[in-house]
Order: sequence, then C-alpha cells, then structure tokens
Amino acid sequence: MLFPRKACRECADRLKCTGNVEGKGRHVFLMPQPLQEIQTQNRTEQKTTEWRRRYAIRAGCEATVSETVHAHGLRNCRYRGMARTHVQHVLTAAGTNIIRLSGYLSPGITPPRRPRPRSRFQQPCRNLPT
Repeated sequence: MLFPRKACRECADRLKCTGNVEGKGRHVFLMPQPLQEIQTQNRTEQKTTEWRRRYAIRAGCEATVSETVHAHGLRNCRYRGMARTHVQHVLTAAGTNIIRLSGYLSPGITPPRRPRPRSRFQQPCRNLPT
C-alpha cells in the first residue's frame, strides 16, 4: 500500500514517519490476516532460547557452505559428469577441513611429535669421538 504524497504532506506526524524519504509517500505492506498471524507467531518464537539453539546448528552449516562457495570455488565445477564432480566436492570438503584444523593451532606452535628413529647412517655417527 502506498500513501499518496498529498496525504503524507497533510499529516501532522509526517516528520516522525519512518518510511518517508525525500518527501515521497510512505510504503506500507499489509498482508492478509492469516499470513500476518503466522509471521507474528514466528517472530515471537524466534526470541526463545530453544529456537536460537536449533538455529545455531543451521547457521554453522550455512557458514560452511558459504565458505566453500566463496573461498574454494565450489559453485563452479571444473569437471563434467557425476563421478568427477563428486570427487571434486569430496576433495574440496577435505581441504576445507584441513584449513579449519590448521586454524586450531596457534601460529608458531607445532603439534608434539615423537622423535624419529635414527637412520642407519646416524647410528654409527653417534658413536664417533668429537
């Protein structure tokens, strides 16, 4: 619904109107009552902690999809055919996981490793006098 300019200009609360931009009339969208009731109910439900907990799972999934599309080019496949496309998707997902895992370590810190066994060359060299 669009209020005509004449009606807006004559209104005493014109300056308080949130949709009035550059003297143009205000746009108000009125839905049919059943749809408005559904929207109101959904907006009320979105304020609950249960809904936010459930949505957090979806938000994590959406973030992963967004990362693979924007950072790793998943939207455009390099290959044709289902088998090759599937391989690209699996490798992209594995690469994404490796990048995420590397972010868990602080920069400059390497994960603890067991010492490597001495090679056959190193074993006799260790016994030499210095």
